[in-house]
Amino acid sequence: MTPRFLLLSEVAAELNVSDSQVYHMVRSGELPAIKIGGRGQWRVERAKLEEYIQRKYTETAEWVQSNPLVE
Repeated sequence: MTPRFLLLSEVAAELNVSDSQVYHMVRSGELPAIKIGGRGQWRVERAKLEEYIQRKYTETAEWVQSNPLVE
C-alpha cells in the first residue's frame, strides 16, 4: 500500500530537486503541506503533490505558448 503522506525528502527525490528547494516551496505556499507531531514535521499528501505536478505542466505549457522558440 502506498503511503498517503510523504516526507519532504521523498518529495525532493520525486521531483529530483534538493530538500531545501522543497522546504522553500512548502513555506512559500507553492506546495500545500501540513505540520504534524510534537516537533512539527512537514508532510505532503501524495494527491497534493500530483496536483502540484499537473499545475506545473499546465503553467509550463502556457509559458511555452507565450514564448515561442525563435530560430
